[in-house]
Amino acid sequence: MDDDEDNRTALRELLEDSGSRITTAANVSDALAKFEREVPDVLLSDIGMPGDDGLELIRRVRARSKREGGDVPAAALTGRVRGEDRRAALRAGFMRHVSKPVDPNELIEIVSALARLAA
Repeated sequence: MDDDEDNRTALRELLEDSGSRITTAANVSDALAKFEREVPDVLLSDIGMPGDDGLELIRRVRARSKREGGDVPAAALTGRVRGEDRRAALRAGFMRHVSKPVDPNELIEIVSALARLAA
């Protein structure tokens, strides 16, 4: 999830080119609605967005049952790189905190590693 359409498109294309099936969302409400239709294998979300942010998204996801995707492996992909930002993301429920800009190969490996946890 990312509120910037260009970023969503670039990330989707990168990950699809690596063999992933991607669903994108522009905001927390959109992401949660998509969770209702299909639980993803991995959640990759920006933190800083207007309105509800990525921290609120992961809190809502973690409040769901396992069957509803509450344990989905998740990474925060964010420009918020201070130590306190990293700690807040991990406390909220993200498994990884990935700083932007991220190397494309590193991002593919992170998503692959998280997907292996879901398998």
